[in-house]
Amino acid sequence: MCAIGCVAWPVPATASASGSIALRAALEMIGVPYSWGGGGVHGPGYGIGRGARTKGFDCSGLAEYAYARAGILIGTTTTEQWRSGVRIPEELLEPGDLVFYDSDTKRPGPEHVGLAVDRERMVHAPYTGALVRIDPLDRPDLLGVVRLDLGRGDAGV
Repeated sequence: MCAIGCVAWPVPATASASGSIALRAALEMIGVPYSWGGGGVHGPGYGIGRGARTKGFDCSGLAEYAYARAGILIGTTTTEQWRSGVRIPEELLEPGDLVFYDSDTKRPGPEHVGLAVDRERMVHAPYTGALVRIDPLDRPDLLGVVRLDLGRGDAGV
């Protein structure tokens, strides 16, 4: 499946096998609308509340879909996904790793997730009214990085 304005995005060679598959799946969704509560293991879907009339993804729905394509179930919420792998230092980030953001300091845990494209960019579903896109991953509310391919030698660092 290819979203609006398809581009064949190259996946860097440093990505793990599952990270490469997940990243490629997420990149193929560039241009799909944001939908609050939308999307999941089967792809874009109608969300809830503000997303009830829009078929697309929210941030965690995109991450869930991408990793399901790689054969890894990570849960449907950012909280579940934050707990789904091994946390790694930001300097060890690889393409396909999940990057989490805590934009609401009054609530514990992450409110946003994206998939690292490289050490400078992520693909994500940003907010209502936007499309799945690539943005810089360096933001002041970066909470941490999670790697889902537990077979990697550096995942336990």
